[in-house]
Amino acid sequence: MALSTRIALVAGATRGAGRGIACALGEAGATVYCSGRSTRSHSATPGRPETIEETAEMVTARGGTGIPVRTDHTVEADVRALIDRLRGEQGRLDILVNDVWGGDDLTDWGKPIWEHSLEKGLAMLRNAIDSHIITSHYAIPLMLGRDGGLIVEVTDGVSASYRGSVFYDLVKSSVIRLAMAMGYELRARGITAVAVTPGFLRSEAMLARFGVTEENWREQVKRDPHFAESETPMFVGRAVAALASDPQRWRKNGGAFASWDLSDEYGFVDADGRRPHWGRYIAGQLDERWTGLVDRVHACFADRGVATNAVVEADRSSLVLRARVGDTSSHSWVTRAVLPPELFFTDPAAIANELCDQYTRAVTPS
Repeated sequence: MALSTRIALVAGATRGAGRGIACALGEAGATVYCSGRSTRSHSATPGRPETIEETAEMVTARGGTGIPVRTDHTVEADVRALIDRLRGEQGRLDILVNDVWGGDDLTDWGKPIWEHSLEKGLAMLRNAIDSHIITSHYAIPLMLGRDGGLIVEVTDGVSASYRGSVFYDLVKSSVIRLAMAMGYELRARGITAVAVTPGFLRSEAMLARFGVTEENWREQVKRDPHFAESETPMFVGRAVAALASDPQRWRKNGGAFASWDLSDEYGFVDADGRRPHWGRYIAGQLDERWTGLVDRVHACFADRGVATNAVVEADRSSLVLRARVGDTSSHSWVTRAVLPPELFFTDPAAIANELCDQYTRAVTPS
């Protein structure tokens, strides 16, 4: 019960990572205000049964104290009322978790910015960036004056790689930047700000999408082998609880961290006793796919009849393919940077042909 004296606010605690974080903080003894829009009297997400009252009860059942507060974090008046209630009931706030998302139904995957619904894209930014800023703006003053505070921005991935949609990418990279910026501004205030990502999250919505439950989720592995390395929301929840319990967490101020790396550092396990490591798993998958792509590039150059003149190089560390144009003294190259998602979702032949086309244009006299 390392957090038995701590007061926490998990914004977006209805389901998914937010619920897992709230429950893990409760497991460590914290008093957790569970905020969100879905209540037993009004569901804000069609088709989803989870509520903030249910989350609060789960927190209490695990040894903490769960307090549900209906809040729309895009509405300033709602957030002000929530913080006023916290101030009146507790007089302080020790842990703030910004997990408001609501963008699953707003993302048009596979569509570039000019084809993506502008209405849905802008709504996603409002839901998942503005809400975090509004909440932090009103909540941080309640955290000042006490050492040991923690702010967590929940994101998806910690790299700078493009995430498959302009608006989705803006959200997830922006909250990482927000953690860094707040960490800088709070560096002398005794408050640590970080971003945390789960791996392949076995959330309620993901289980429903695949037609399985937490009891039989391994059935999905037969159809999607990647699911074998998935994690429950409790895994990232315990990552946040471990951070909150670490007296040296200030050393991580402004950084972005993955649940699996924090598990390696702190030694916690998932709800089912496993220690999934999405980072290690995905690195192995990328190695395998990168090798196949490089082979395809060489085959493409051979098929085009230019393999004897071209020098093709492949840099696994940066995922960059390049072909030299001209003699060795010119050091003129055409390049193709490969995004990690492309190794999973893009035909290798298309990438290889693109580089071959660039090379052909470069060596063809104008």
